Amino acid sequence: MKTLLASLLFLTASQAQEALPTALRCEYHTNPLAIGTPKPRLSWKLTPSTTARNITQTAYEIQAGTTPENPTDLWTSNKTDSPATSQIEWSGKPLTSRQQVWWRVRTWDGKGTPSPWSPPANFTVGLLQPEDWTAQWISAKDDASFTTTENVQNFIGDPDRGKLILTPAKQFRKEFETPVVTRAILRATALGVYTVELNGQRVSQERLAPGWSAYQRRLHYQTYDVTKLIKQGKNAIGATLADGWYSGYVAYGQLTAQEGLVPGVNGRYYYGVSPALRVQLELELSDGTRQTIASDPTWKTALGPITETDILQGEAYDARKEMPGWSQPGFNDSNWQPAVCKTGTNAKVEPHPGVPVLPIEEIAPKSVREHSPDVFIFDLGQNISGVVRLRVKGKAGDKVKLRYAEVLHNDGRLSTENLRCARATDTYILKGDPAGETWTPEFTYHGFQYVELSGLPGTPEKDAITGIVLHSDTPYHGRFECSDPMLNQLYKNMVWTQRANFFEMPTDCPQRDERMGWTGDAQIYVRAATFNADIAAFYTKWLRDLNDDQWDYGAYPPYAPRPLARPNEHHAAGWMDAGVICPWTIWQVYGDTRVISEHWRKMNDFMEWRSTRDPELKGAVDDCGFGDWLSVGDVKTPIPFIDLAYHAYDARLISEMADVIGDEGAAARYRDRAAKLSAAFQKLYLKPDGSLAVHNQSTYAMALFFDLIPADKKAATARHLAGLVTANGNKMTTGFLGTRPLLPALSATGHHDLAGILMQQKEYPSWGYEVENGSTTIWERWNSYIKGQGVHEPSMNSFSHYAFGAVCEWMMADLAGIDRASPGFDRVKITPRPTGTITNASGGMETRHGPLSCSWKIEGGKFLAEVVVPPNTTAEITLPVTGEIAESNQPAKGRPGIREVVGNRLITGSGTYQFSGSL
Repeated sequence: MKTLLASLLFLTASQAQEALPTALRCEYHTNPLAIGTPKPRLSWKLTPSTTARNITQTAYEIQAGTTPENPTDLWTSNKTDSPATSQIEWSGKPLTSRQQVWWRVRTWDGKGTPSPWSPPANFTVGLLQPEDWTAQWISAKDDASFTTTENVQNFIGDPDRGKLILTPAKQFRKEFETPVVTRAILRATALGVYTVELNGQRVSQERLAPGWSAYQRRLHYQTYDVTKLIKQGKNAIGATLADGWYSGYVAYGQLTAQEGLVPGVNGRYYYGVSPALRVQLELELSDGTRQTIASDPTWKTALGPITETDILQGEAYDARKEMPGWSQPGFNDSNWQPAVCKTGTNAKVEPHPGVPVLPIEEIAPKSVREHSPDVFIFDLGQNISGVVRLRVKGKAGDKVKLRYAEVLHNDGRLSTENLRCARATDTYILKGDPAGETWTPEFTYHGFQYVELSGLPGTPEKDAITGIVLHSDTPYHGRFECSDPMLNQLYKNMVWTQRANFFEMPTDCPQRDERMGWTGDAQIYVRAATFNADIAAFYTKWLRDLNDDQWDYGAYPPYAPRPLARPNEHHAAGWMDAGVICPWTIWQVYGDTRVISEHWRKMNDFMEWRSTRDPELKGAVDDCGFGDWLSVGDVKTPIPFIDLAYHAYDARLISEMADVIGDEGAAARYRDRAAKLSAAFQKLYLKPDGSLAVHNQSTYAMALFFDLIPADKKAATARHLAGLVTANGNKMTTGFLGTRPLLPALSATGHHDLAGILMQQKEYPSWGYEVENGSTTIWERWNSYIKGQGVHEPSMNSFSHYAFGAVCEWMMADLAGIDRASPGFDRVKITPRPTGTITNASGGMETRHGPLSCSWKIEGGKFLAEVVVPPNTTAEITLPVTGEIAESNQPAKGRPGIREVVGNRLITGSGTYQFSGSL
């Protein structure tokens, strides 16, 4: 009776709790099957259970155990007075490899009322020690007869740029028997890329696993729960292995006429020649014992229907060579060969910390037309990254070829010159199934809107091609809309470009022979990306790539992973700075200080190298020469100017990071360095009238955005920037480095209206010019396409390149008006700022505390806004109104949630608010 009464009393109290802990995650993942640390971080969100405002958390309690029924045998935090809901480090008993943990949390609100316990979440520790692996590295016997070559032309029409060296995918299999299984966990990795099947069923839809990393230092593996696929008795496991990034074409796949397998020289083999596979299936049996099925020489291997495959070059599939049932028990593998053991790698092998590349969406073609006899072009209506699903019917031996392009030439044919050394061609040979055949390439991907189909007798149906969108599965949560249809399309273009290029790493482009993690593009766009998607896990992975591939002398490379050391491309001003800017941004957005601690030594090495290479504080010349890449003005920005400006900016950011991790000495040193660098910059470039010695839009934008101009000169310097813009017909001249800070610098210094004019500009060069010319993604160049001429500069021209999309940051923070006011969005600032001809705008995103949004409109001389502030958050709201601010959804009693009102500025807690006031 006492127990029942206590439960009823607790339930009555808990029902009054204003929010419930939900969305429990570990290391940014929901119920992860393998985490790579014994000290994981836990997080949750508060979901309001009422319409109450000012919801806060004052305390929490975490319980963790080995089973859901025993939730406290590993850790109980007891009631901990803290508002923290994320980045909470494990403080329970030491965790070991394979340990499964179930955990739950309850919270206390501002009234001291506890919530119910959350439903349990779980995580499993991965393999932390090398000896946890019993699986061996296996491969197929190298045989040159398996390799095909093809003479091809490149975009400048050379008769022979060399030979493509194309290899088939290899298949591996192993049969085994097992009694009743209670849990089955599969771990797999490859020097290359792989898929795994169990008893004829694919274990995951993940593509191009295990991804790309600095193979010589770090290799990732995937973990899958395959319990439902295991049968009592006979079973079979099958795996398919391809070259991938490890030994396939990557990073300027320059081909030469040289024969033989020469690492790097042939445009491939930068890490190794023969791909290898490692698979470990761990079975927990009903009697409490364990059984492990591990890759070893008893596995068998053979070639299959994938006769050639490469990420850049494409894939060929001969359906006549299919082997039905090859990954099921009882298959006749007598003609298969024993697998070959391989040395493998001395690199650290750890769980993939990011998100998988997955098929995300399917797109049906908008149209199909016959371009020439038996050559048909399908238009998806959207530029994407991915592959297609082919549906065909014909006789055995019919050969269908698929080619891809982002745009068409004026005469309607594919424009493929910008692909350069990427052949980007898929081939399917039919087996003659009278019911029809379906095929999707497995180990390649392309950037495209148009698909050319040839080789199929007759006219294909429209559903012969379906676009399959592939990219890293970063959860997308951003939204933007306003009264200008051009800006609405532009925002869609930004999101599609981000999706296409957040592909295992933040790539520059998805179509040509690069597709690398360019550091300049990454640091320019990283803040904009956070408005659109949760990129915390994605960047956790890529920042390890970047730091793994840091040069020994301290500089960060221009791209990561870094597959080759090309002469004269070791470091670049504005590119290498990603090693500081990106961790700082992840901290600012997600409150993540571990990313700082993890890479602190490497960041310090970088800053020390910067100091020694420029002792006179004049800026240095780098060995890449990128500068303000693809700017269009006559006055170019000198690289020493960029180097000095970024050096000062880095010093300020790293001083802030030193403060937050408690390194007071480093914080003081870097603050002092930042001050000296700013003074040196002003001495070299700032004139008494506020103008700069280098007079172009990019120099002023960078100087203002990086806070290198003293307060008494800032207004004058801003006037010079505004003058440059108006003198150019209200059009930009900026490149990659100058565009990101341009509009924020104008808006912050009294020229917000001019920023709005630039934003809505439709003449070249502008964002509107792209939209007016039919773009569905962001272009690499302001003039990637020229009216009346067509495609411009095919030697380097991507139609899916997010760098110029960094203006998304301004659209969200300045126009819609949502941004952080402190790291982790514990405090937010909401400052909607109408400009140009825009009469309404709405922007929203997901913070670590929940949804944040602002929707405003101008109507009848009044400014109306609806603001949503997430729980556990304080908002600083500034509205562009005069006089009193009215609240249309004000509760009957008082103004709960509103803590302070001073003029047009309010301080509020969480909740939904509707404000209005006179303009």
